[in-house]
Amino acid sequence: MTEYWYNVKTHEIEEDAMSDWTQLIGPYKTREEAEHALEKVKARNDAWDAQDDD
Repeated sequence: MTEYWYNVKTHEIEEDAMSDWTQLIGPYKTREEAEHALEKVKARNDAWDAQDDD
């Protein structure tokens, strides 16, 4: 099964993690999920920040 990764250095989607793991976010089941990786990261960070404020 193919896994998709978002490369934070090149801003490209990779299939099956071709780059160093320190540059990747994932894995994701679909290319579309990987394309939205930064949005998911931001949403999680915002949620964690809100918990810290409580």
